[in-house]
Amino acid sequence: MHPTIPVRFHSILLLLPFLLSAGPVALAAEAPTITVRKSDALNVAFTGIGGSDGAAASRVVQNDLNLAGWFALVQPGMASFTVGGTAAGGVLQGKVTKGNETVLSKSYTGAPRVAAHKFVDDIVETLSGHKGIASTTIAFISNRSGRKEVYLADYDGANGRQLTHDNGLSVSPALSPDGRKLAYTGYQAGYADIYVIDLATGARVRLVKFPGTNSGARFSPDGAWLACSVSKDGNPELYVVGLGGGARRLTHTRGSESSPTWSPDGGEIIYSCDETGAPQLYRISTGGGVGRMIPVGFGYCTEPSWSPDGQHLAFNVRSGGGFAIAVMDLGSTGGGSARLVVQGENPVWGADSRHLVYSTGSTISLLDVATGKSTPVVSGLGKVTEPTWSR
Repeated sequence: MHPTIPVRFHSILLLLPFLLSAGPVALAAEAPTITVRKSDALNVAFTGIGGSDGAAASRVVQNDLNLAGWFALVQPGMASFTVGGTAAGGVLQGKVTKGNETVLSKSYTGAPRVAAHKFVDDIVETLSGHKGIASTTIAFISNRSGRKEVYLADYDGANGRQLTHDNGLSVSPALSPDGRKLAYTGYQAGYADIYVIDLATGARVRLVKFPGTNSGARFSPDGAWLACSVSKDGNPELYVVGLGGGARRLTHTRGSESSPTWSPDGGEIIYSCDETGAPQLYRISTGGGVGRMIPVGFGYCTEPSWSPDGQHLAFNVRSGGGFAIAVMDLGSTGGGSARLVVQGENPVWGADSRHLVYSTGSTISLLDVATGKSTPVVSGLGKVTEPTWSR
């Protein structure tokens, strides 16, 4: 972890009861009854990682297995699967067995933390069939320096570091799916423009610089396009802009469009628009056309996030003077029954379509939507908002 940035991860905490009867952020009467779906977990025994780098790798593997949500860590005699290995000299040899059968055996190179993350991602995919989140990166906005700047960290809050040093206002970060680029809105030129940073080289390009405000960029699934809000036409409209050039307007309304999120196949975008008054969610083809309102059952909806498997939509709702996060299963009509899952805002799905990262103001937390467990992963950096997550 960077020595000057107190980013830390904590033990898993059970999510507090969602529906509070009192307090400044009590949920409004419009909120439906909250139900948390429990999921069956695979019984796994972790026997540790041996070798000179084993202690460091073991801590990461155990934490990753706990956060993954697919497993219950039990004693060897109670386990369906056993996880272990050795780590030394920059190589981790990981192994998973089921009785006398070897289910996974693979070598991983790199620092103990990096190798351990890769091992757990392979365990998740092998045993659950889902993509892992351990090797992913999050970014967010912090005002720790006195100004809003972009920070990066591992998904569990470790290795936190400040990315931008613009000494101005940096907002609305968005990581590309592969985690190699980051787009954000900055004011270095005196106006709200969208910049793209190559995280490997540090090179930065002022990509979207139309007259007016350019904000809220989000990468397409292939990382080649940005959807964003552009106000050069008089009010904020949705545009799709290529990283290699070219821009195309998608919406034509009297309202303000914001917060685009792409479908997994890149063919559609869900966004927020206040054309009818309070903001609601709409769905539009990336080829153009007219946006269709999504019936979600809430009167104020912003910041949608479309899950990578295409099955779920998370978004902000306003409740009792604060914000809560709702999750909806997308049906064939593009709408369905939404339920509140946690108090907070700015939800973003992880690669497994099971976890969300979200902000509560003083923390960035990781929510397992299937079980309701919430784990603070970033704290101690002042006000932290607008998380984004690689896949």
